[in-house]
Formats: sequence, structure tokens, C-alpha cells
Amino acid sequence: MPTAVITGATKGIGRAIAEKLLSEGFDVAVCARSTNNLRDLHDEWERQYPERKVFMQNVDVRDKAQVKDFARNILNNFRQVDILVNNAGLYFPGALATEPDDQLEGLMATNVYSAYHLTRALLPSMKQYHAGHIFNLCSVAALRAYPNGGAYSITKYALLGFSENLRYELRDEGIKVTAISPGAVWSNSWSGSGVAPDRIMKAEDIADILWSAYCLSAQATVEHIVLRPQLGDL
Repeated sequence: MPTAVITGATKGIGRAIAEKLLSEGFDVAVCARSTNNLRDLHDEWERQYPERKVFMQNVDVRDKAQVKDFARNILNNFRQVDILVNNAGLYFPGALATEPDDQLEGLMATNVYSAYHLTRALLPSMKQYHAGHIFNLCSVAALRAYPNGGAYSITKYALLGFSENLRYELRDEGIKVTAISPGAVWSNSWSGSGVAPDRIMKAEDIADILWSAYCLSAQATVEHIVLRPQLGDL
């Protein structure tokens, strides 16, 4: 069976992507920080996708050692990785001059370094098979400055740069790289915000576009996908 790896997979976009790939016949390896969320999700997926193999690990992606341990366990449990989705990420608003002193370091560790270290750990196996597709969940915050973007926007610019360099390095290896930059996507964090759910995108929209990009012929690659709500950014 094909295998997908998704970080930050217990809620929102990550969960939608994992469930889309499970429904399409993929086994999955996922990680998240909450052991309880992973346990609940494992029970649900076991009932919903009984024929799929699911590997879950509690990982704080800010910790390089934990990320590398996750990669080792993936390679011990699956023959190869067909899709890698670097989805784990955090958002904190702030202006560069006034945000907390360690905000950039914390967001870089979660939003950029986790993708860097996990990708590097899995690449030798992907190169061995000359196959695979890496998706990096960026953001429209990587495309232009905006109010209170601060350190978060910096990290998303960095992740997009990582994606572009990775695409250049791997284009002769048979490995595809796609950056996905969504605008506002509905999640629990929007509850109580006063924004109507139908004003912004669904997490399933991101999962569907990822699947469409994956299903292209071997000779075609979508390098960068930008999605926004129909009515534009908030």
C-alpha cells in the first residue's frame, strides 16, 4: 500500500489531508503533540478505515531529536514514503518591534525547522526509490507583508524558500515538491471570532487540491498552489 506522512494531523488541515489519503487507500504515519488527541483519532480511524495501517507518534516538532526519532520509526514501519506533508505549524500575531523576544525562534522551530529535519531524514529513502511527493503547507503570509504578520510571516516566507530550493534540488530525482499557500481556512480557532464559516475555506478544500496535484502524470509538477476564499483575504 502507498504510505503518507503528515505532521500536525489531529485537527484542521492536517486531519483533513490524512482522512482524504486514508479514503484513497493510503496507509498513514502521523504525529501531533497531544497524546489524548492521537488516541481518540486512532480509535476513530480504526473504525472508519479498518483496512488501513495507521502509525501514530506523540512528537513535539520543535524538538529535533523527536522529529528524527519519528522519521526512524516511519522507516522501520513502512517500506517507503510516497507522500510527505509538512503541515505542523503555529500562528501568533505580532509586530516585529513589539512581539515577544523569543517569538521568532519558537515559530521557526515549529513552522520551518520541523519540515527541514523531517524531510532530510526521509529523503534518502525517497531517493532510493526515485519517487515521492513532498507538500509543504505555507500560507498567503509568505507572499506579502500584512498587519501583525511579524515573525509568523517571516517563517512562512522561509518555508516557501525551503520548498523552492527543495524542488530545484530534487527535480532530477523523480521526487516532486509542491508548496501550498492557503488563505483563511476554517478551524476551531475561528470559533467566537464573528467570522461565518461560509466566509472562509474548508480544510477539505486543501486536502482536495493536494490530492489533485498528486494525481498528475509523472512528467507534471505543480510547484506552488495559492488558494484564497472566494471573497478574498480577511
